[in-house]
Formats: sequence, structure tokens, C-alpha cells
Amino acid sequence: MVSKEINQLVNNYCRLRDRQFAVYHECARQNDLSTNELFVLDIIWFAENGITQKEICDRLSANKQTIASIVNKFYGKGYVEYFEVEEDRRNKLIKFTENGVNYVKKIIPPAANAENVAMANLGIDNIKQLVKLTTMLSENMEKEFSKISYAKEN
Repeated sequence: MVSKEINQLVNNYCRLRDRQFAVYHECARQNDLSTNELFVLDIIWFAENGITQKEICDRLSANKQTIASIVNKFYGKGYVEYFEVEEDRRNKLIKFTENGVNYVKKIIPPAANAENVAMANLGIDNIKQLVKLTTMLSENMEKEFSKISYAKEN
């Protein structure tokens, strides 16, 4: 059992995490996107050689149907195109079309820059510490949550 102090700190951390997520949500809303759509655009933007749907699913811990729906929406708008992966023809690389680049460059680079400036304002030593501690927390969460056995109702 954890102490009351740790429980309060966890709640404080969760509120901060929610505030961060709200920033992404507002950025998405201002661009008529869902937060997941914003994240998918971001991932494709920074995948210089393209990315597969499976890689996007893994990165976002999202199911295949959700990501397929988002990517198909952008495909329908002419923002992305698919290319066969030579090593595995079942997978297709997703890349932006010229239209997609023109659309996304008004959204993702300014958002990424804002993220970078916000992080840079912490200073390099604090950034390293933040990344280290967040990595440790993520690993601990994966370990502890893997121990939980949820009863499934029929």
C-alpha cells in the first residue's frame, strides 16, 4: 500500500499529464482535427522515409481500425499515398503527397517548434532528468500494470 503523500503526488502528476494532453487537444481542435489525427500527422511528418500503419499503431498504442480510419480519411483528401514495402508486400508505407505536405506544414512544424521551445526553456540538465524520470516511470507502470489480472464479464 502506498502512502497518502505518494497518492497525492500521483494525482498531481495526472493533472499535469491531462493539462499537457489538453494542449494537444486544443491544437487539434483549432485545425479541425481529432487529437489522434494530429498525432498521426505528426508521426508521418517526422517519418522521412514513410511509415507503416502498424508502426503508427505501435507508436500510439492504438488499434488497427482507428489508425486505418484516420489514414483513409487523409488518403481520401489526397494528403497521403501508399507505397509497397519491397521486403513485405503486405505492408504499405504511408507518405505525404505534395498536397499533404502543403496542408501539414502549417500545423505540425509550428506545433513541434512550440514543443521544442517549451522543453528548451527547462534547460538541458532538467530535460535530461525529465526524460530519465519519465522513462523510469513508464517502465515501472508497464511492469506494475502487467501484474493486474482483470476479471472479464461474459
